[in-house]
This record gives sequence, structure tokens and C-alpha cells, in this order.
Amino acid sequence: MKRMFAIAASLAVSSLPAHGADTFPSHPVTFVVPFPPGGGVDPVARLVGTKLAEKWGQPVIVNNRPGASGNIGSDLVARAAPDGHTLLVTTNGFLINPHVLSPANKARADAMADFKPVAMLSTTPLVALVHPSVPARNLADLAALARKEPGLLFAGSGNGSPMHMAGELFKKAAGVSMTYSPYRGIGLAMNDVLGGHVKVIFVGLAGGKAQIDSGRLVPLATLESRRTPLLPDVPTAEEQGFPGTLMDAWFGMYGPRDLPPGLVARINEDVNTVLKDPAVAKQLAEMSQAPEPMNPSAFAAKVKADYDRYGRIIRDAHIQPE
Repeated sequence: MKRMFAIAASLAVSSLPAHGADTFPSHPVTFVVPFPPGGGVDPVARLVGTKLAEKWGQPVIVNNRPGASGNIGSDLVARAAPDGHTLLVTTNGFLINPHVLSPANKARADAMADFKPVAMLSTTPLVALVHPSVPARNLADLAALARKEPGLLFAGSGNGSPMHMAGELFKKAAGVSMTYSPYRGIGLAMNDVLGGHVKVIFVGLAGGKAQIDSGRLVPLATLESRRTPLLPDVPTAEEQGFPGTLMDAWFGMYGPRDLPPGLVARINEDVNTVLKDPAVAKQLAEMSQAPEPMNPSAFAAKVKADYDRYGRIIRDAHIQPE
């Protein structure tokens, strides 16, 4: 009798993931975005959420929970029920924070242990930009300038951000000395570059496209493996002879760590269907983003690989936790 009960219990438990996927969503879904409304990942979360709400027949609510380097929002999702109704939509900075935040400032939840990767959403290349007055129109020019002016400042947002790491990768590839000037937000960093107070910034194209189009800043290179169709005439850093400089900014979706595999697969499939919609791709392009549909295993592998790579870059550059 005990054996029969154990088998029945096992079958009941094994059926839960599929059952949850079949009945999901049973009520409104919340996307927790750990940043303020209006910029970065927020409009992407709202675009994808709107399309998923149409598909699911349930509202998708974007809950902006900024603060503590994104930890307030991520901790909220880590504590949520693993039923797919509370999901984290965030940047790849989520995987950088554990390497650059001091123990006093780290999230209670662990980025790798307490979350389940669900879906990749979109990516935007990082681009090296200078003020038009700077005598550089490619990375070789920038390297030559840095040799003439050791300690040349480059701007960015926060300690250990993709912007910071991009500059460190360029320094290493070019063999030059440059000094990082961190700001409390991309807007403040861009303002000083636009004013000519800092000569260069490595920034996500989504944050710099308007300044490029207006001629207020000059693009020197993108930091991708191939040219972006959003800036087809701008060569990559690797094309220009600076290998090992790949860096991008991307957005992804996570759930609590115990989110069942069947439910992960269901949400991932629906997200990918949305991302493959030409109308969605067009709207993302208007945000200087490109859709990046991936299956769950591919996204989980990317999360692990990027987490490890960011740690190596930060250690090699001697970036200290804050």
C-alpha cells in the first residue's frame, strides 16, 4: 500500500508542471522591472507585455520597482510564488551586480541560484561615441589620442556596468591608459560628453542613436561580432583590429528558481512568438533594439556564460566592489 501511495504521489507531482502550463495564466501577470518608467528595459517590457496580454487573455502589469541597483525588484521576484504570474524583466546588469556590489549592498537573492532563466528578449550593441571636437574618427585615432593623453576620461553609468567593461576591454586591446568616470545614470554621463567635458563614452545604441542621428556625437565603432543594421556604415571594433572587445546590452526574463520546466517552456514559446512578429521587430528597431528569441536551454547557457565572463573582465580590470 505504501509503495502504491508513493507511486501515486510521484505521478501527481510530475503532472504539476504540465498542468500549470495548461492553465497558465489564471489571473493577471506582473512583470517586475527594477528600474524607473520610461527608459531602457521599461518600454521593451511594456511592448512584450501588451502582446502577451492579447495572447493570454489576461492583463500583463508592468510594476516598476527601482532602487538598490535593481535589487529591490529582483528580490521581490525571488520571493514570489513559482507559478509564472510574477516575472522579472531586467538588463544584463543583473548578472554584473554580484561581481561589483559589496556584501553590504548585494541583493538577498542570488542571481544564479535563486532565479530561473525564462526568455531572452532583445539586445542593443554598445557603441563608442565621441564629441565632434575630438580628433578621432575610428578606434585607431582614439588609441593614438589616449597615448598622447594618458588617463583620458571615458564616461559611463555606474561601477562595473557594460559601459565600464566596454571601456576596459578597449583599453586592454589597444594597450592604452584611460580612466573611467562613473555617473549616477546614463543621462548625466551623456550630458558631459555632449558638453565636451568628457571625450568618449561606450553606450548602448538605444541610449545614443538620437545623438548620432543629430550629429551631436560621432560613432567610432560598435562592439558586436558583426555590423548592426541600425548603423550599417559603422565598422565593428574587431573589424578595426581590436579583438576581444565584444560587449552588448541585453534584456531578459526570469522567474523564481522553482518555476516548473513545463511552465518555463510555455512562457518562452509565447514570448518567442511575440518576438518573431514583424510588427514587434519594427517597434524594437525604433528603440534601437533587435529581438533575440532563444529556447530556455540556450538562454540559460547564455546567462551562465555571460555571468562567468563578466566576472573575469571585472577581476582582470581590478574593478573594486562598492
